[in-house]
Amino acid sequence: QLQLVESGGGSVQPGGSLRLSCAASGFTLDVYTIGWFRQAPGKEREGVLCINRGGRATNYADSVKGRFTISRDNAKNTVYLQMNMLKAEDTAVYYCAVRTSFFCSGAPADFRSWGQGTQVTVSS
Repeated sequence: QLQLVESGGGSVQPGGSLRLSCAASGFTLDVYTIGWFRQAPGKEREGVLCINRGGRATNYADSVKGRFTISRDNAKNTVYLQMNMLKAEDTAVYYCAVRTSFFCSGAPADFRSWGQGTQVTVSS
């Protein structure tokens, strides 16, 4: 059974950094395209960044450009979301999920095997 576990969330002040991890169990991530999504209270889940199995990253959230990066370490079976210069509006639950297509997508409906999410709170 494909299972993903997100970790690394927490509370941070504006301008701070966090690195989220998405670890897989029961399967290897290197054959999948991985997406990071977030959902703020009262809002729909939105795509943030995606990385295909070739290592190419695609950004789906203009607000994170230049601040967030996605990477994968296939040896550790983990995908990371590095978040720098965090803002209050980045507060959300962050999720990772997989898709079998080689191509990235920002649509949650294109992904499966969602993790339980990790809370990120940016506040002074």
